[in-house]
Amino acid sequence: MKKTLVTVLSFALIFGMLAGCSKKEAAESEGSEAQTFKVALITMDRIDQHWVTLEGGAKKAAEEFGVNLVNMAPNVKDDAQQIEQINNAVSSGCNAIVVAANGPDAVSSALREAAAAGVKIVYVDSPANVPGEATFSTNNRAAGKTAGETMLAELANRGVVEGKVGIVNVNAATDSTVQREAGFREAFEGTAFTLLETQYGEGDAAKSQTIAENYITQGVVGIFGCNEGSTNGSGNAVKADASDVVVVGFDKSDAIMGLISDGFILATMAQNPDVMGYEGVKAAVAVLNGENLGGAVTDTGVSVLTK
Repeated sequence: MKKTLVTVLSFALIFGMLAGCSKKEAAESEGSEAQTFKVALITMDRIDQHWVTLEGGAKKAAEEFGVNLVNMAPNVKDDAQQIEQINNAVSSGCNAIVVAANGPDAVSSALREAAAAGVKIVYVDSPANVPGEATFSTNNRAAGKTAGETMLAELANRGVVEGKVGIVNVNAATDSTVQREAGFREAFEGTAFTLLETQYGEGDAAKSQTIAENYITQGVVGIFGCNEGSTNGSGNAVKADASDVVVVGFDKSDAIMGLISDGFILATMAQNPDVMGYEGVKAAVAVLNGENLGGAVTDTGVSVLTK
């Protein structure tokens, strides 16, 4: 009887231990699911989706590495709205932020606070003056110079060796487009062309079109658009005026490609948004898993797209 009781107690103890192990494993499993990384994607505005759309490389990376993406695009390009999105990413428990900063200093304070809270910062397209884990962007100055050389080649083909050239930029603070303009101007150094004072359209196609139309009335031979909205607006201005002004721009969209096909834009510098999105999310996951990327800057390149 005593032996039987001991045996029963032994089995009870073993089953209890096994049950405890099962509960522990289940708890660990639940804890693992709860720790799925949450990564915020913060663009400049709802138009600035070329670098990290949910249908592109970012989504592929999220599926591959098992992270939860949260798209937090401000309605318009506005520093206060982007700061709010950064703060929202922190308060909602995002582990990392992949961001195209409005400018080098515009949202720096918010990003410093996010980093201080333990949120990892990865830049795509346009960095801020706050150390990030990694940056994936176009070498904008070099790409801008390529845009200038592309325009010069076309003007030479037309026998045009002098004249006025207009530049439609976003604003004076967005580092990526400022660098594109600098590279474009560099290409014209030593030529007989006159580059007019830059006009800013905030990346809005309608505002950019009005600026480009004003340039056309001044008799320009070429217009450079520094981003998608600037390029789209410039192409539409040439289309509306039926002029032969050479437009070279930046970014790829259906609207821009249509204007190139119809002959109103000569060429656009197409970035590699899927590469930016994929590598940005991949880098975020890497640093969240303890890897040190050392703030490396990677040039994701451009392609010159023409008709």
